[in-house]
Amino acid sequence: MLKKERHAHIIKQINLHNKVLSTDLAIELNVSEDTVRRDLNELDDSGQIVKVHGGALSRAYHYPFQRNDIYAADAKKVIARKAIGLIKDGMVVLTGGGTTVIAMITMLPKDLAVTIYTISPPVALQLADHPLVTVVLIGGEFSKDSQVCAGSEVVSYLNGVKFDICFLGTNGIAVDDGVTDSDRAIVQVKKAMIKASKQVVIICIAEKLNSVQRMRVCELRQIDSLITELDPADHQLQAYRRQNLHLC
Repeated sequence: MLKKERHAHIIKQINLHNKVLSTDLAIELNVSEDTVRRDLNELDDSGQIVKVHGGALSRAYHYPFQRNDIYAADAKKVIARKAIGLIKDGMVVLTGGGTTVIAMITMLPKDLAVTIYTISPPVALQLADHPLVTVVLIGGEFSKDSQVCAGSEVVSYLNGVKFDICFLGTNGIAVDDGVTDSDRAIVQVKKAMIKASKQVVIICIAEKLNSVQRMRVCELRQIDSLITELDPADHQLQAYRRQNLHLC
């Protein structure tokens, strides 16, 4: 594969999943990790990605955020509007992080009165000017890669609270493999978030459907709703419809 083709693949994967691991890219591209590191350095130098230890992040995912660089921004706005329809006054809401969750948060109606717990400092900051939302940031070790708080402190805190609804982004979702992620610490936090919530909603763009990451977060039967930008009757959602998921 030519370098130009490798770079295009890397950017596509980062846009889709917000972050990538060098080891995974080496396998996908059938090249050495040294080659991947050189590619990531070049893409970082050109301002297209943010290189971090062990991989790279989308510029839209890394502080300070580049709003103009958000991948599939229009699709995420559609998802956000659908997700907001599930939030009612007085609810206690839990969120993860990521650009789709941030899209939802920024579009919350100003007359909506809820309490929002989040593991994401960027999400909490987006809510700073909302007049009626009470914001609780669940603190712990800050993951510079995922831009969320993780670790045993977060898991312990989540074990002591019950939430009406939880909104989670995902790096991968498939019928057979369920919801998956590439970060072990984030997987443990997401498991705790799911356990603590009465209703669990996965929000993701349709391009992530049928994609699988290294570690399983949960089986599909453990989530209640799946929101994409697609019409719920779209043929791409047929297999998920058979899993008795509420499709929005």
